[in-house]
Amino acid sequence: MRLRFSLARLLASTSLVAAVAMGLGGCTGMSKLSDVTGSIGPRAEAAPADPARAVEVYGERYRANPKDADAALAYGQALRANGQRAQAAAMLEQATIANPGNKALLAQYGRALADNGNFQQAYDVLSKAHSPDNPDWRLLSVQGTALDQMGRHEEARSYYASALKIAPGDPGVLSNLGLSYMLSRDLPKAEEALRQAYASPRASIRVRQNLGLVVGLQGRFAEAETIVKADLPPDQAAANVVYLKEMLSRSDTPRGAPKRTPVASLSQPD
Repeated sequence: MRLRFSLARLLASTSLVAAVAMGLGGCTGMSKLSDVTGSIGPRAEAAPADPARAVEVYGERYRANPKDADAALAYGQALRANGQRAQAAAMLEQATIANPGNKALLAQYGRALADNGNFQQAYDVLSKAHSPDNPDWRLLSVQGTALDQMGRHEEARSYYASALKIAPGDPGVLSNLGLSYMLSRDLPKAEEALRQAYASPRASIRVRQNLGLVVGLQGRFAEAETIVKADLPPDQAAANVVYLKEMLSRSDTPRGAPKRTPVASLSQPD
């Protein structure tokens, strides 16, 4: 199979490394970027199942009172879920101005900035949303992804380590740690972290995909295919194999042909 022989070249491919990094900014692959592993936001309430409908409902509430922090949080979450990243960041910026010091709004604004690719600003805003004496592991993980996007991998891993001290074994943080190692081409350590994430009963389908990708990048394609298919319904297993093959075949694109962006998403816990 041609995929097997392209792996060495693929590992050195800057396009793959850049594409993995882009996952930090909110790009989506087969599944959404954000794993909802916890929440900092408006009081729990029944939300419309349709993201577009949620934008309409919460947008109306926010416009009725732009100074209402809870309304702004709900509207920001709805905009992000609906893929309206720039609008979410702009609205949440105004909401933080109207509610200075509101840490929940700062946290949501920082996430929206990361979604939108403004990684340095996201990191700075998130630093104001919690403090060293009262850290939030979810925000530490998002800050780590922002640092990874900026190529500051060692710093990013210190944030993941801090997050894991608070939330040991969290699969989203471990997956981020694994992909951080992947970005710096340390595949054995990437696999180790991703296997820990994969062992969690709370691991998402994205963790499975990312582990399969890292195993495949080490030349073990049959094992990678087994991982992405394991214990899944036939249609989902087939979709995962297609995802894996597409990720591993990027370097086979003829020179001059347009390339679709592969995405190994890093988790941005809400």
